[in-house]
Amino acid sequence: MKSPARKHYEQVTAAKAAGAATPGQQQAGEQYELHAAALYDATRTLKSIKSIQAKIEKKRELLPDFLPYVEGVLSEGNGAKDDVLMTMMVWCIDVGDFEKALAIGAYAVKHNIDTPDRYARDTVSILAEEIAEGVKSALAKEDADADALANVMARAAAIVDNHDMHDEIKAKLHKTYGYALRAAEDTEGALDQLKAALALDERIGVKQDIQRLESQLKKQGGQAKA
Repeated sequence: MKSPARKHYEQVTAAKAAGAATPGQQQAGEQYELHAAALYDATRTLKSIKSIQAKIEKKRELLPDFLPYVEGVLSEGNGAKDDVLMTMMVWCIDVGDFEKALAIGAYAVKHNIDTPDRYARDTVSILAEEIAEGVKSALAKEDADADALANVMARAAAIVDNHDMHDEIKAKLHKTYGYALRAAEDTEGALDQLKAALALDERIGVKQDIQRLESQLKKQGGQAKA
């Protein structure tokens, strides 16, 4: 475990290097090199683990070692290419730290930073699809905070808004946003999101959900008139 002094040093030096980097060019500096090497070792370890759940737990264990670097880059960075940072965005989604993932995602989208080649999707697509999948899984848990998860989806949608992506991915984003709003008891908002999902992908699987929500709104309207 790193000491507070070490974490502070890593954050400050990472911030300085990120602020001095050329936008769009490869990030360099002591902290980038050290964390890139650590990420290489971590990736090899993860590849040796077969269980998806075990991989997630390993990421949860390893992630704190990278966060001072991430905080430094986000505080002073100006958009250099950074595979460490972008990998941590995905890891954060995997372990359910949506707040940190959105902070990295917003920075990356603002500066048009690509994800590492191994992900085979652009940043906007990964952020939209992985956040949607992560929130969908979180909603299924008994202790799910529907309002917080709906807020996560709202922020994700705002970050990727007006950016090009496959219709199927955008439909997933709307679908999960709709489910989060439904869980948060925002029936009208949920209906709007699910209709948007259906308009983008007819096979998204929300037709019955839409019918139920429309029926629910009609009942609510009838009760209000009574």
